[in-house]
Amino acid sequence: MAVLALDTSAAVSVALLDDDGGRLAARASDERRRHAESLAPLISQVLDDAGLDRTSLTAVAAGTGPAPFTGLRVGLVTARTLALSLGIDALGVPSVDALAAQAVADLGLAPGDEVLVATDARRKEVYWARYAVVAHEGPHGVPVVDTLDGPAVARATDVAAGLAAPADGRLVIVGEGAAQYADVLPPDDDGPLVPAATVLARLALARRAAGADLPTEPLYLRRPDVQLPAAAQRVVPATGSPA
Repeated sequence: MAVLALDTSAAVSVALLDDDGGRLAARASDERRRHAESLAPLISQVLDDAGLDRTSLTAVAAGTGPAPFTGLRVGLVTARTLALSLGIDALGVPSVDALAAQAVADLGLAPGDEVLVATDARRKEVYWARYAVVAHEGPHGVPVVDTLDGPAVARATDVAAGLAAPADGRLVIVGEGAAQYADVLPPDDDGPLVPAATVLARLALARRAAGADLPTEPLYLRRPDVQLPAAAQRVVPATGSPA
């Protein structure tokens, strides 16, 4: 039995794990404007890599962002549709949480350290969240972090203005938003830039085992870039004779 994980908050990342969190297969694509075209083939490829089919899935985990509207929607709609068609759970995990957990593992962080995740929000802004490291490794082999602030959206300079290192540890900054605005949010050279579906799946499994609610509602944080124009108001002629 296996858990499928998808993240389309930035690039497209797909992973297949066993129910204990062991990775069976993983694929990724850096096509930023072709999420819909990239996702279905990657799902088929990870299933083929593991020698499984969709009926072997016990749950589908998906990154909920925050991220721009179009790409994020592709992953969440796919996850919900698969889960509904197979009669299995759809599990949502904020993509920024996965990046924070990755940073703990990749950079060897310990309790007392903190992580600032900053991803590209376009419009000269970043999506950001700040975390405290609770444990370097927890259930299903994934680090445990607590959210201190966010997720939110703001200009990188405004995020940087409120930064201060923790008293008993270090603060690391990770994510593509940090790389884009490195002059004010200098990223750690070895830190992750985009979420990995493998980490996201392990977070989903650990949180489900702990009884956490895992909604699949997207974290947009602001209105989409493209909106329908407001409907034109209909002018009704006045009745009666003029004075």
